[in-house]
Amino acid sequence: MVDEEGAPKFPGFPFEPYSIQIDFMNSLYQSLNQGGVSMLESPTGTGKTMSVICSALQWVLDRRLQQEAVCDENPGDGGGGGVGSDDEPDWMRGFVVNKVENNKKKEKGGSVWGKPHNSKKSTDIRKDFMVMGAGEEKGCESMQTKIDAADAIDKEFLLEEYESEDEIRPGSVMSKRKTVKTSFSSSSEDESSEEEEEEKKLKVYFCSRTHSQLSQFMKELRRTVFAKEMMVVSLGSRKNLCINEEVVALGNSTRINERCLELQKKKKNGATKVKNLKVGAGIRRRKATSGCPMLTKHRVQQEFRNEVFQRRPLDIEDLANLGKTMGTCPYYGSRSMVRRADLVVLPYQSLLSKSSRDALGLNLKSNIVIIDEAHNLADSLIEMYDSKITFSQLETVHNHLEQYFGRFRNLLGPTNRRYIQTLMVLTQAFLRVLLDDKDGNLIDSCCDLAQASSIASDFTMAINDFLFEQNIDNINLVKLLKYIKESNLMHKVSGYGEKLATLEKIPSHHKIWEHAEEGSCLSAFQALANILLSLTNNDGDGRIIISRSRLTSLKKQGGYIKYVMLSGEKIFSEIVDEAHAVVLVGGTLRPIEETRERLFPWLPPNQLHFFSCGHIVPPDSILPIALARGPTGRTFNFSFSSRSSPDMIRELGLLMCNLVTVVPEGIVVFFPSFDYENSVYEHWESSGILERITKRKRVFREPRNNMDVESVLKEYKDTVYTPSSMNSEVNQASYSGAILLAVVGAKLSEGINLSDGMGRCIVMVGLPYASPSDIELLERIKHIDRFENLKLENSSVSTSYDLYSRHVEGGFDILRSCTHRGKEYYENLCMKAVNQSIGRAIRHINDYAAILLVDTRYASDSSKRSLSHPVTKLPEWIKDRLVSSINYGEVHRSLHQFFKLKKTSCL
Repeated sequence: MVDEEGAPKFPGFPFEPYSIQIDFMNSLYQSLNQGGVSMLESPTGTGKTMSVICSALQWVLDRRLQQEAVCDENPGDGGGGGVGSDDEPDWMRGFVVNKVENNKKKEKGGSVWGKPHNSKKSTDIRKDFMVMGAGEEKGCESMQTKIDAADAIDKEFLLEEYESEDEIRPGSVMSKRKTVKTSFSSSSEDESSEEEEEEKKLKVYFCSRTHSQLSQFMKELRRTVFAKEMMVVSLGSRKNLCINEEVVALGNSTRINERCLELQKKKKNGATKVKNLKVGAGIRRRKATSGCPMLTKHRVQQEFRNEVFQRRPLDIEDLANLGKTMGTCPYYGSRSMVRRADLVVLPYQSLLSKSSRDALGLNLKSNIVIIDEAHNLADSLIEMYDSKITFSQLETVHNHLEQYFGRFRNLLGPTNRRYIQTLMVLTQAFLRVLLDDKDGNLIDSCCDLAQASSIASDFTMAINDFLFEQNIDNINLVKLLKYIKESNLMHKVSGYGEKLATLEKIPSHHKIWEHAEEGSCLSAFQALANILLSLTNNDGDGRIIISRSRLTSLKKQGGYIKYVMLSGEKIFSEIVDEAHAVVLVGGTLRPIEETRERLFPWLPPNQLHFFSCGHIVPPDSILPIALARGPTGRTFNFSFSSRSSPDMIRELGLLMCNLVTVVPEGIVVFFPSFDYENSVYEHWESSGILERITKRKRVFREPRNNMDVESVLKEYKDTVYTPSSMNSEVNQASYSGAILLAVVGAKLSEGINLSDGMGRCIVMVGLPYASPSDIELLERIKHIDRFENLKLENSSVSTSYDLYSRHVEGGFDILRSCTHRGKEYYENLCMKAVNQSIGRAIRHINDYAAILLVDTRYASDSSKRSLSHPVTKLPEWIKDRLVSSINYGEVHRSLHQFFKLKKTSCL
C-alpha cells in the first residue's frame, strides 16, 4: 500500500511502530522493489521479525494487486518447481507431479572408466542423493530367469538388469522406466495443470537456523492481519514431524529418515513383486510391505491440508499435534502444500541445500527469499555441503559388497558386476588411505593396528591429488553415482547383509547398524555416496581431510575421510540467480565486506543495498563495561595460555561473589567452551567460591545435550522470578535470583530470549576465539587468506599435502603466517559470537541490563594490538556507550547506582 506521496504504508503492523521500525520496513520494501541482494541490520529486541513480516507481505499484496490488474492482458508463465522426488509416497507424487520433469533430456556419457571425475554434469545429480535408491522396481523377462536360479530366501535381494543410457535396447529396464513415467504423467495431466496454476502466485520463503526461531516467527505472524490473508505452511524435518511411534522411537535423525524411506520402498516393492515378478508363495508379503500406516488414507491427507489452510498459521509443533489428532503424516502433508502457499517458513538446510529444494519442490524463480540470523550464513552454507565417511563405515560397505558379490556374482549381469567391482575398488582404496597401507594387504594392516599404540595424524589434499594418489582418477564418478541411485543397490546389498547377520555369527564390529552413533548399514552407503558426490566438485572448491587414528583396540579403530567445502559463492549464486530478491537479515551483519566477498563477490559494492538502524532502548537502559581487573586488582587475561591459571579462575570467582550482591534477579555468564566452563566450575567448587555464590543466587549450568536445555532454562526462569522467601535455595539472601553458566556458540547463545529478569547482567568471559587446532577452520582461514594474495589463480593442481599436528601451537603458527584477511576472518568469528551472546539480554524498549566484557583485551589500547581492536566490531548501540575501566571499585559503584535507578524508575 502506498500513500499519496508515494511512500509505502504498513497497515498490517498490529500497533504503532517506532521510527526505526518504519525506517526498516521502508528499506526492506525498497529492496524488494529493486530486487537483487540486500542486507538489513536491526539490533535484537527492536521488533525485527514483526517488521520483516509487515513489510515483505505488504509488498507481496501490493505487487499481487498490480499483477491482477494486468493479468488478463499479459498473462505470465508459471514457474515449475522440481517435484515428484523418489522419496515421496505415490499419492504425493500424483498430487504435485511436474510435467516438465518428463521432458528433460537425459545425460549421455561413456563407460564408468571413461569420463573425467569432475564433469560439469555433477551439479545435475545432487538432487538425486537426498533420497538415494528409492526408485520403482520393474521386472523383465531376463530377470525372471535369474531369480528362479536363486534360493527362495535371497530372491528379493537380486538386482535387476541394469544398462547405462548409451547402451539402452528396446525392452530394457531403463526404457521401461521412461515409459512408466510418461504414462503416469499423462494420467495426472488435469491435476498437474491445476497445481501449475497455483504455482504462479508470488511466494515468500522465510528461513532461519533453528525450529525455535521459526516458531517465534509464526507467533509474531499470528498477531498480524496477514495470518488470515496468506496461505502459510511450515516445513520441518522428519524427526520433528514424524508421528509414527515405531519410527520416532529410533531417536537418531538418520535412522528416522531411513526407516521412513524404507516403509515407502517396501510398499512399492511389495506391489511389484506380486504384479511383475509373479514369484507366488516364494515371497511372503509381510505387514511391513503396506508402508507407513500414517499414509494409507489419502482422503485424510486432503483433509489435513484443508485444515492447515483454514486455521491460523501453524508452526512445527502445531502441525505435529494436528497430524496426531487426525492420524495422518504431517511431514508429507506439509510438503504437499508448498505449491499453494503464499509464505513458506522453513529451516536453513531445506532452502540452502539444492538437493533439499528439489526434493521439496521449492520454486525460487522470481520469488522472494528472506534469510534470518544471517550473521554466519557463509559458514553455515558451506558446512551443509561437507561430507564424511568413517573407517567403520568404509569397512562395513566393503564387507557387505564382498558378501553380496560372492553370493550373486553368477546371477548378475555384466553391468551390475562391473559397477559393484568398481565400488569395491573405491572402498578398498579409501581403506588403504586410512590404514596407510601401500601394498594393499588390508588384513595384515588391521592385525598390526591391534598392537599399535595410540597415534593420530591429519593431512589435507586437493580433490585431484587425492584421486591421482589412489589411482582412481579414471573412474567416472558421475555415472557411478547415477547407477547407485537408479539400481537400488544400497537397499539390496544392505538388506542381504542384515539378513545374513541374523543367521550367522558376524563379528560385532562388522554390524554397523547396531551402533546408533553411526546409524545403519544404509547410513554407511549414503556416507560413501556423499563422499563420491563431493569428489565431483571442482578441484579448488574444497579440500579432502584424511584423519588417521590408531588405537590399541581394533574395535575402536578410528579415522575418517572428510570433504570440506571452502567456497560458497557458486552455491549461493544458484539462489540469487533464480530469486527476484534475496534479503539477509540479522541483529549484526558487519563486516559486510567479508560476507560480500564470500557469498556474492561478483556483485559490485555499490549494488549491494545495506541498511542498519539503531536500538529502541534509551541510552541509560544499558551499562556496557570493559572490565580489565578483578576485585583484588589482578589483570583479567583469558587468552589460551593464561585462562587455566588457578589465580585467574579464582579472580573470576571473586568477581562473581561481588556481582551477586549488587545485581538483582538473573546473571548469565558466557564461557568460551564447555571444557573451560567445567574447569572453572570444579575449581570454584573445590575452593569454596561456589558455596559463597550459592548463598546469594542459585547456580545453573547449560547442559551439553540440547534436548535438556529447555528444562534447565525453565527452572532457571522459575528461580529468578520466585521471591526469596519462597525459594529454599536462597531464603537467606537479600537478593533473589540465579546465575546461569552458559557457553558461547551453544544453544543458549543464539535465538534464546533472556529478557527482563532472566538477563539483568551478561558477563562475557574473555574472547571466545575458535580453537586454532581445528583443521577445518585452518583450511578455511588459508582459503580466505588467498583471496588477498590472489593465489587461487594457480590452485587448480596442488602439489603437496598439508600436514597438521592437532596441537594448538601449530595452529597459532599458521595464523601468524596469514596476511590481514585471514586474521581478520578469525577475529570476526570471535566477535560475531560475542555479539550474538550479549544480544540475548535487551529484548524490548523497557528492558535494561548491564554487560560486562571481562578481559583486558577489551579495554586495551588498539594501537598495541596486531589485529583490529575487538571493540570496533561491537554493535553500534553498545560500542557508543561502552565504558572502559581498570578499577573494579568503580565498576561496583556504577552497577549499584545503575540498578538502584532502574528499580526506582520501575516503581
